[in-house]
Amino acid sequence: MDATTQPTGANESPAAPQRPSFGRRVLGWLTEGVLILVGAIVIATLLRTFVGQMFVIPSGSMENTLKHSDRVLVAKFGGFQRGDVVVFQDPGGWLRPQPESTNPVKIALEFVGILPNSGTQHLIKRVIGMPGDHVRTTDDFRLEVNGVVLDESAYLYAADGVQVAPATVPFDIVVPADRIFVMGDHRNQSNDSRCRLGDVSQNPGERAFVPVEKVVGSAVAIVSPLDRLSTFNLPATYEQVPAATGTAPEKPVLTHVEPGC
Repeated sequence: MDATTQPTGANESPAAPQRPSFGRRVLGWLTEGVLILVGAIVIATLLRTFVGQMFVIPSGSMENTLKHSDRVLVAKFGGFQRGDVVVFQDPGGWLRPQPESTNPVKIALEFVGILPNSGTQHLIKRVIGMPGDHVRTTDDFRLEVNGVVLDESAYLYAADGVQVAPATVPFDIVVPADRIFVMGDHRNQSNDSRCRLGDVSQNPGERAFVPVEKVVGSAVAIVSPLDRLSTFNLPATYEQVPAATGTAPEKPVLTHVEPGC
């Protein structure tokens, strides 16, 4: 009988897989790290663009609701309403020109939302009047919106038990279409809409109103410092204010305005 021929190598053990070199392992780690970093930057940028953005409060115009250096989260969805605190781009001439940061790393981190925006071309104020709202001061210098006198005691600045006056210069106006009328909670420190009503140099009152398109979003929470951690609620007084009647005028209606704040 012929002997059966065994296939060559039938009794040999399979070769052990070769382990990647140290250089290849390092390259793999670096590639994975870069992909994770790029993914995180893309996600952070999308969140900043469409969901929310942090801002640093640069002044005391919103005390004591907001204090200097507070970090505020601003929502870019859901819109805003009368009584909300909103961040908006300078509508033109409200702020003095300031040198922008030249630190490229800081600029990049602010752009993607890792650092809060510390730019000087944004303001934060409370919305007093929406398009078409009739806003005026009463005889005792309180604010009246669409026939309802506001009780602003919940948020106006107070020191040593004395609250600032809601207004000191009388006015009677109707907010034009696609604009809002804003004021700071610390009326003595806020250079806001009422301060520009008396500007009749070219287009009377136009500079007093903020274009809706300039609004970044409404403030939803103070996120830093931790002892200031809180969320924003609509003051109860605004729930009593009815919607504006009729169509908002194309230009502001200035029944009575005077220079000053």
